[in-house]
Amino acid sequence: MKKRLAMLFSLSLITSSFLAACSYGNDSADATTGGKKVLNIVEPSEIPTMDSGKAKDAASSLPLRNTMEGLYRVGEGDKIVDGMAEGEPTVSPDGLTYTFKIRDAKWSNGDTVTANDFEYAWKRAIDPATKSQYSFIMFDLKNAKKASKGEVGVDQVGVKALDEKTLEIQLEKPVPYFKNLLTFYTFLPVNKKAVEEHGDKYGTTADTLVFNGPFTMSEWKTTSYKLVKNDTYWDKDVVKLDEVNTQIIKEVSTAVNLYETNELDFARLTSEHVANYKEHAEFAVRQDPSVFYLRFNQKNDVLKNEKARKAIDLSYNKQGIAETILNNGSVPAKFFVPQNFAKDENGKDFRSLNGDLWTGTTEDAKKLWAEAKKELGKDTMKLEFLTSDTESAKKIAEFIKGDLEKNLAGLTVDIKQVPFKQKLDLEAKSDYQMTMVGWGPDYQDPMTFLDMFVKGHTQNNFNYDNPAYDELIKKAQNSNDNAERWAAMAEAEKMLDAEAVISPIYQRSTAYILKDKVKNLYMHAVGGEFSYKWVDLK
Repeated sequence: MKKRLAMLFSLSLITSSFLAACSYGNDSADATTGGKKVLNIVEPSEIPTMDSGKAKDAASSLPLRNTMEGLYRVGEGDKIVDGMAEGEPTVSPDGLTYTFKIRDAKWSNGDTVTANDFEYAWKRAIDPATKSQYSFIMFDLKNAKKASKGEVGVDQVGVKALDEKTLEIQLEKPVPYFKNLLTFYTFLPVNKKAVEEHGDKYGTTADTLVFNGPFTMSEWKTTSYKLVKNDTYWDKDVVKLDEVNTQIIKEVSTAVNLYETNELDFARLTSEHVANYKEHAEFAVRQDPSVFYLRFNQKNDVLKNEKARKAIDLSYNKQGIAETILNNGSVPAKFFVPQNFAKDENGKDFRSLNGDLWTGTTEDAKKLWAEAKKELGKDTMKLEFLTSDTESAKKIAEFIKGDLEKNLAGLTVDIKQVPFKQKLDLEAKSDYQMTMVGWGPDYQDPMTFLDMFVKGHTQNNFNYDNPAYDELIKKAQNSNDNAERWAAMAEAEKMLDAEAVISPIYQRSTAYILKDKVKNLYMHAVGGEFSYKWVDLK
């Protein structure tokens, strides 16, 4: 979504120019007298798509999480709870075949949700014609990888509706995190009638969509969108909110001002705003397993040089970014797989296997840069630095540019700031030199951070190609021994550091203010950040 949700993130700050939602102050009074219960929040970026087969980012994953429902969904404390699956699946002794029963549920257009909706959606996402950048997350399904390459037809993929209420899934190998994986948005069902009616326009406007989750999308604009309670949802009695109004707001100060006037119920904070609110009763901080980092496109003459990449990584102050620019609990990242994310059966954090990587000094950077210039036969170089147009992205990019130009003699960095959707498109086309990216997990396993560096992976738009790395990932993917899996993945992470394939910047935390009246707003480590299903206003 994506990391999870890939999830590819825009930086976690908030964006827009105006607020269209009604004042929560009025709705709050009505909430206790039979009126509407309305939650007003902000998000950092516009939604690129609501087509679960084409989504590839955090901005899309949040509304998808709350308007759609797969076999499972994520609940309180990131526990997996039932969605369209009714009861536990039947699993074959070899762990390769799962059989699910689909509960009695309706789409928002009145159609019955069936096993066919899952088969259609999954095969559509895998079909090369769909051009899904997230088809890779389904490669555990039998023949899915081959079908995505056109080597076999999608009819050979291991998902089949045995009847309207029975879904059979066949895997290539046992997958220890399979249940968790099924909460991800690429595994959502899709209403075939809606897709066929709207064609390429499906998922681009609210009126092209059909929903089976707790909410439907009634409005979708560039600067805002509105979700309303779905009266056809099977578990509608649990849903207390009538509406969720989401504004796309770029400046933190704008969001804070709206929060103070009771027009917003939630706002993220950074820098000086954290200092202003840290003693406030409604202030909180949560760390999440999202890592922000620099990607180096190795098609570029400078960035294909390993010493140049290492010099860049060591020449800017990551601690200054985390503690001064963000000041929200984020920590400098000397790793790629985040801390406090994946633990083995004994509770041991994956991070303990490698500890800190990506270490060195500014003097090391200068020495490496001098060697890189000699190898490249250049004394002056220019790099274009792609970022999104959020407030924090601008500040961090300018900070990194300043350090690079100060410490790496002869280097000029040109910052290219574009809207989030345009940035995703440029990255997908490998049309960039250096870019700042956030990656959040799609499922709770280190593999969700490491497999994207394999040659041919849809997320490998930075042209990294190392057969030894690919072999380590293959070994981890094909092993049923968790210790062996982790050892292979730890070795792979070391390789990313040794070759400076990327430059980790920070592991994100979110400092925020949330109105006391908002209860049960569950925040998640995987997939869309929030669940609105259980929210109530008191």
